[in-house]
Amino acid sequence: MVAELRKREIGFISLHERLDTTTPNGRPIFHILAALTEFVRELIVQGMNEGLAAARTCGRIGGRPNIVNDKLLRAARDMLPGPENSIETEAAPLGVSVGALYNHIPDLKELRTSRVPHQLESGQR
Repeated sequence: MVAELRKREIGFISLHERLDTTTPNGRPIFHILAALTEFVRELIVQGMNEGLAAARTCGRIGGRPNIVNDKLLRAARDMLPGPENSIETEAAPLGVSVGALYNHIPDLKELRTSRVPHQLESGQR
């Protein structure tokens, strides 16, 4: 981005770091800081990937534990036929979030809209 600004004869001045790319002294300092920042970022990514690989070899996969199982999905699907049941009223007794139901039952919106009473579909009240 700074290179593009320089092509357009626009300088970059960082007030916090007191860095000015419009001066001969400021440009090399800026590039050194940018290179060091990139280096540190790559070290962080490398360390993170090594840690994840080590955890995988120990049998850990990371992430939040999956609480949704086949039994819970069947119970959620069984609750769907009643139009009085909202997604919230289905999720609460099952102990899961509304988002979890939508994530694990991809056709949930379609199932819910297919059970809308005929009066609501046609716009009558």
